[in-house]
Amino acid sequence: HAFIMVPAHAVKTALEQCVAKKIPVVTIYSDGFAETGAAGRRAQDELLAIARAGGVRLIGPNCIGLFSSQTHIAISVNAVLEQADIKPGALAVVSQSGSMTGGLLSRGLGRGAGFSKLISVGNEADIGVGELSDMLVDDPHTSAILLFMETIRDAEHLARAGRRAYAAGKPIIVYKLGRSEVGQDMAASHTGAMAGSDEMADAFFRAHGMLRVDMLETLFELPALLTNQKPRPRHRIAVMTTTGGGTATVVDRLGTFGLDVVPPTATVIANLAQKNIKISASRVTDLTLAGAKKEIYSAVLNELLASDHCDLVLAVVGSSAQFQPEIAVGPIIEADRRGKALAVFLAPHAEASLKLLADAGIAGFRTPEACADAIRAWCAWTAPVAPPAPETDKLAAASSLLAAAGTAQLNEYDACRVFAALGVPQAATAVITRAEQPAGIPFPVVAKILSPDIAHKTDAGGVVLGIPDAAALKTAAQDILQRIASRHPDARINGILVQRMEKGLAEVIVGYKRDAQVGPAVVLGIGGVLAEIYHDFTMRLAPVTPAQALEMISEVKGLAVIRGYRGLPKGDCAALAQAISALSQLAALPGILEAEINPLMVKPEGEGVVAVDGLIVQRDNQQ
Repeated sequence: HAFIMVPAHAVKTALEQCVAKKIPVVTIYSDGFAETGAAGRRAQDELLAIARAGGVRLIGPNCIGLFSSQTHIAISVNAVLEQADIKPGALAVVSQSGSMTGGLLSRGLGRGAGFSKLISVGNEADIGVGELSDMLVDDPHTSAILLFMETIRDAEHLARAGRRAYAAGKPIIVYKLGRSEVGQDMAASHTGAMAGSDEMADAFFRAHGMLRVDMLETLFELPALLTNQKPRPRHRIAVMTTTGGGTATVVDRLGTFGLDVVPPTATVIANLAQKNIKISASRVTDLTLAGAKKEIYSAVLNELLASDHCDLVLAVVGSSAQFQPEIAVGPIIEADRRGKALAVFLAPHAEASLKLLADAGIAGFRTPEACADAIRAWCAWTAPVAPPAPETDKLAAASSLLAAAGTAQLNEYDACRVFAALGVPQAATAVITRAEQPAGIPFPVVAKILSPDIAHKTDAGGVVLGIPDAAALKTAAQDILQRIASRHPDARINGILVQRMEKGLAEVIVGYKRDAQVGPAVVLGIGGVLAEIYHDFTMRLAPVTPAQALEMISEVKGLAVIRGYRGLPKGDCAALAQAISALSQLAALPGILEAEINPLMVKPEGEGVVAVDGLIVQRDNQQ
């Protein structure tokens, strides 16, 4: 293994010398490559070509090196390695940020964590986060893989690593920058504006069994919560405490995440009453006074752990954690967890108690923010799901229609024909090219401008609703053409689309987007012209099964109106799920960049759905 630390212009020569010496792995510390622009990218590509021709694997450039606690070798210039007494352990860290490698190490050591490997990858010219994570799945010294990421460069390798890690019981936990990235201003569709790269990253991690955290501390405190755990279909949280105020700092945050904190059942209350322990049916079991005895705290904790009304127990400990750990921390360590997830938040600063918990393999948290973040990540954790097989006949029909359209951005008529070929019902539609031309669609109807250059027809003044008869249709068509000629004089006009007026219980947007980093995804949200303003949507990597689509329907708050909320008539959720799954089949057509149906009308249960507007953007064959 060679470590190259020379000026950028001298790296090529140094690498050639490594190739001549048949050194199998080279880490390049030097910067001045792809991170600097096009010229640096060309220089980096040249290094990669030399390495591949010579059978050498590269880490970097622009990275800070690596460390292994098993070999006690530090191939790095990280100053922390000179100072820190690094505790060997089961956590492996892979970081795209060189400077943060030392920060992660020092924070982990401050929390009593032990490390197997620390690797800075820099520009990932060759070996990257995905391939290293895949290697670490097979490392007997590693039980959890922690990733500090700025972007996703090799989704295919990382997806494989995530699935293999899940199967091996080694969680991959990700802290990724980019939560506040500016939206996609140039997107052609509402879907493109809604589904930014960060939402795509969330969908990617979820699809492949990885967990994403929002706090650095959670990286090191979450692994213990996941030991011997798998994702659960429900995430009911039971809370017990000896400090009301300390508990509120966690429970309030759980509430903002929409997590389900459940009260003890009548059975739990009765069982404890038989032991002369009285608790209430409040959602938080507060033992502030009575719990100052080990036998009481132990009995309540074990009763909650044994009960099937909850899936995770959160135990919050007050001042006894600092001064009398035998009262509450001792019972936690001795408890029969019965395979149930157990999280512990210590309200005071109590390093000795935290060490006791860590040594017992119990997830202990120093701050309410990290505790809530870890529980949120645990709730969001899902098992990888195999994608459905492509429906070849429907895809072939859709491909023929796309090819016949002959344009990068299809007009609404052509787009909806593609959706119909995939299995999404569309409203009765005709195209007229003159205002006086009959459409042959029963009234009332809608008239819309038909143009591949006008994505948002309502904004352009190109839509008239509720047209009652032929005379009104003629007038509406004339008005639309005049407005478009004034506002969009250069737009290509394919005619006026006349469509039967459709009604439903709800309007939804079903969208599709192919992301440069993670690939295709399908989006479901509240439809209409304000779809991206509401930001009430959910996403999955595409394609999805109807069962996955039903999960998506349950996650959009605004769709409570079709789920039977407070006695409202139910919408046809099964038909909506089928439509989502059908649209997601576009993932098998790599030329599709964006697509959406907005709105898709959801009719009453048993009456189906119908698409009344659509858009498709495909890769220009000339590019």
